[in-house]
Amino acid sequence: MTTTYKVVIAGCGSMANTWAEYAKGREDVEIVGLVDIQEKFAKAFADRHGLSCPLYTNITEALISSEANIVFDVTIPASHYGISTAALKNGCHVFSEKPLAESMTECLDIVRLSESAGRTHAVMQNRRFDPRIQAYKDLIESGVIGKPGFIGADFFLGAHFGGFRDLMDSPLLLDMAIHTFDQARMISGADPVSVYCQEFNPPGSWYAGNAMAICIYEMTDGSVFNYRGSWCAEGAQTSWEAAWRVTGEKGTAIWDGHDDIYAEIVAEGDQSGNFIRKYERIEGTLPEMEKTGHHGCLENMFHALEAGIKPETDCSDNVYSMAMVLAALESAKTGRKILISEFMKG
Repeated sequence: MTTTYKVVIAGCGSMANTWAEYAKGREDVEIVGLVDIQEKFAKAFADRHGLSCPLYTNITEALISSEANIVFDVTIPASHYGISTAALKNGCHVFSEKPLAESMTECLDIVRLSESAGRTHAVMQNRRFDPRIQAYKDLIESGVIGKPGFIGADFFLGAHFGGFRDLMDSPLLLDMAIHTFDQARMISGADPVSVYCQEFNPPGSWYAGNAMAICIYEMTDGSVFNYRGSWCAEGAQTSWEAAWRVTGEKGTAIWDGHDDIYAEIVAEGDQSGNFIRKYERIEGTLPEMEKTGHHGCLENMFHALEAGIKPETDCSDNVYSMAMVLAALESAKTGRKILISEFMKG
């Protein structure tokens, strides 16, 4: 097979290993350059993966020299805007780790540049490609619980990272909540309309910044999404995927974030008039997915390029998940409800 895609990997930390493994598994992909501000990290990465491509410390030099047409951006969040804009301006598609960028202005600028350049910019949201969340989404979309009115996600973990997260102002919202917020958009098929958020640092926290948050979102389908999260909650841990409850006209759908996926609906023909109705349980069904997680998301990105369509996590869609994060921070800062449409004017 002829090499169609020439990839430069920007950022040679541990996360990039998964990206390189996927690329090496495709016959139509060639890794033509590695970029890291520390050349020794790029060299170690090349040795680890058996790559003989050139090494760079500057993205622009890499793009000019390598004739790349795709950039994998696996750098730190503060570098995403610079890497993305350089790549798009040089005619490359961009497949990036989350987040899209660190500010709403930067996010919207990337969306505009992607559209004007006619190039794809897609963001890694690996949780969308987990068969369990797909089963949960399918269960809700089947209509068994009727029209949803409430979506709830609980995320409670005692995560002792050490390092930069312990010093961040808003570690939970800035570094983790994007996953749960994007999951809520996927599950509901709706986008945010407004948000009210309170973030705080509870007793016993080992973080310098606010490690807990409660958010209430109004969504475009009329439902309300409630997020309750903490990264300093010891005991009774939830899954990293959160614990979910969606209530609808006819019943409730539950996903514990692990393997328990089901709905409880009013039993057919229940005319008992009892104070509490009788319910029947409907199990969720896991779909068959050849590739999951990071590999599943990357597969979707490449398939979209081949088909000439937008990938599921295209920047023009992912910007709404980022708006949920950044508008929540603005709400917490100002103490007021934030309208997403006004916030996204940049």
